[in-house]
Amino acid sequence: MSKLWGGRFEDKSDPAVERFTASISFDQRLWQADIRGSIAWAEALAGAGLLSEAERVQIIAGLQAVADEWEAGIFVLQPGDEDIHTANERRLAEKIGEVAGKLHTGRSRNDQVVTDVRLWLREEIAVLRAALVMLQRVATERAAWSIDLILPGYTHIQRAQPVRFAHWLMAYFWMWQRDRERLDDLSRRMEVCPLGSSALAGTPFAIDRQALAAALGFRAASENSMDAVSDRDFIAEFLAWAALLSIHLSRLAGDLTLWTTAEFGFAGLADAHATGSSIMPQKKNPDPLELARGKAGRLIGDLTALLTTLKGLPLTYNSDLQEDKERLFDAVDTLEATLPVIGAVLAGLRLHPERMAAALSDDLLATDLADYLVRRGIPFRQSHRLVGQAIRRAEAIQVSLRALPPAEYQALSPAFGPDLYEVFDFERSVEQRATIGGTARDAVLEQIRRAGGLLEE
Repeated sequence: MSKLWGGRFEDKSDPAVERFTASISFDQRLWQADIRGSIAWAEALAGAGLLSEAERVQIIAGLQAVADEWEAGIFVLQPGDEDIHTANERRLAEKIGEVAGKLHTGRSRNDQVVTDVRLWLREEIAVLRAALVMLQRVATERAAWSIDLILPGYTHIQRAQPVRFAHWLMAYFWMWQRDRERLDDLSRRMEVCPLGSSALAGTPFAIDRQALAAALGFRAASENSMDAVSDRDFIAEFLAWAALLSIHLSRLAGDLTLWTTAEFGFAGLADAHATGSSIMPQKKNPDPLELARGKAGRLIGDLTALLTTLKGLPLTYNSDLQEDKERLFDAVDTLEATLPVIGAVLAGLRLHPERMAAALSDDLLATDLADYLVRRGIPFRQSHRLVGQAIRRAEAIQVSLRALPPAEYQALSPAFGPDLYEVFDFERSVEQRATIGGTARDAVLEQIRRAGGLLEE
């Protein structure tokens, strides 16, 4: 079959160039969006008087027949199919004859492809959003079940203060909530229809672009044809979103890979979510978590690759933009695989409360001891120094803070009273942090309640 654009050329294309410039190997997954956009365009052409009613019916029926072949897995690509648009138009012509040539009136592959990608990504965003919501549900359910478990909280990977396990888990819920809000926000900006922008200057025919946009489910038609065909902001924004979500997933994986080690032992992976060693029979490796960490680098790379491609491109369409789809497809595929796995790992996580409790030590209550002095009128900077001295003294005589004799505390400051030992209660410590966002039981339960409301929206 001759090239759709071949009229101006005398010599045949170099086969190596054809292979290099073709995108059909990866953009064929846009077939459904391409058919949908073409049907809407046929309706718009008919509305503008450019297709008769019989032609409109014939073209739409032909497009639906092409879609049926894709759906059934029997569509056969041909060597001359450069991209999904060429393939579908070629097959349409084989089915209905020369009238198929009228379909491309007033449009270009430039506005066609960006419309296809927007339509395709809209559907994938719905899938990803549902998977993210499911992950948030798992987090809230597990947090509610484990509300009474207390373990060390960490800064600098050093034990810091006691917190509820549920409080730690809800920290990730709120990261994912911001991810969900960002996804909804970028989705709104993506709902603009480029179709009808043609190659760059707009279509010369009386197409009702607002009606066309509405028919395809967009909220508006694009305002500037040059911007519309060259705009890949929505892909860059999606890849930025994907990269940040992957970082949040990676941080969760980082915590859990530590916590499931023998050294920590706060939790264990279900057998279904771990792998073994080919040489060491005792090993139970957190491969899904490690791969989630690794995928973050991949998704950051997808974003970086696209931004590098976009930098410095002159208006309007350039074939460099063909590089956008593989990065986008990779990001979507990666997250659609990762999110359900992380949800399953979290749902199947086996908690070890006894190991959490065993890791709680008096030094985690040093701040509580400083706060005790604050309540007795000592400025915090001074109380901080006094407690530091008490820690140094306890280390010197090799006892815990709660075992340090009253006389030792009194030697440091008369503000230390006999009731200071009430501080050494981990439940008491977490319950004192009862303000909004704190780790007290009621505060965490309120987080879970508010999270549940957000999930129902």
